[in-house]
Amino acid sequence: MRIIQQSLLFLFVTCSLVQTAQAQEPMAIKKPSPYKTSFKTDGPIIAAGLGLTYLGYSLIVNKKGITPAELANKKKENIPFFDRGNAGFYSERADKDSYIPFQASFAMPLIMLLANKNERQHAGQIAALYLEAMSISGALFTLSAGLVERSRPLVYGSSASLETKLINNSQRSFFAGHVSATATATFFAAKVFQDFNPDSKARPYVWAAAAAIPAVVGYLRYKAGMHFLSDNILGYAIGMGCGILVPQLHKTNRFKNLSIVPQAGDDYKGLALVYRFK
Repeated sequence: MRIIQQSLLFLFVTCSLVQTAQAQEPMAIKKPSPYKTSFKTDGPIIAAGLGLTYLGYSLIVNKKGITPAELANKKKENIPFFDRGNAGFYSERADKDSYIPFQASFAMPLIMLLANKNERQHAGQIAALYLEAMSISGALFTLSAGLVERSRPLVYGSSASLETKLINNSQRSFFAGHVSATATATFFAAKVFQDFNPDSKARPYVWAAAAAIPAVVGYLRYKAGMHFLSDNILGYAIGMGCGILVPQLHKTNRFKNLSIVPQAGDDYKGLALVYRFK
């Protein structure tokens, strides 16, 4: 399970480096953090996320492959029409290439943190939020991959070997874990950068990079025959949600732009819930 091992390794390295960066930061006026964290609240969430990730990992390891008879019944016609585009695809090259942006994505929050003084001053807090976002994303992925039976696209073609098609690794297409983990990391980095630097002119470029990197991973996983289109889309959405929502839900002023406005017309009266984006 390279995806889980690499995720945990990068998280460990990130947490170690940000703590070092914070310790070496010279004494200066500390800009208030836009986030509020609590060990009593976030500790159990992180612990639960890591625990469920381990449970999901155990389910994946113990998942069974398929038999030759079951393989013979795998027909492209049985796949939803929107997922038939890459049924039968298989590329070892694309699979290996997908690990380049995947692995690089874990460094994006670290790079943003080390390059930005405002973030470095709150390195420990950001590291905790990063771990929380990744643990939630990891739990959702591993549990889904361990519980849901769905063969990869490569099973439906002739390019992959019979052994590759039958092993349990080829029976966990749902959903795209590489894409989910990558999107969690990149969108987390973009969200934190925006919250610490709301007036920065670099924000559009940071968000563009955050969106592009997991999209590239998704394309390569699609081309490799590892995931269907819907698996990649769902993985992208879940990763983006974890990366953005975890910091957002910890903001000290998360309800600042939310208001209730009276509404009235010729034949009605009521209230409207309004959120103003900035």
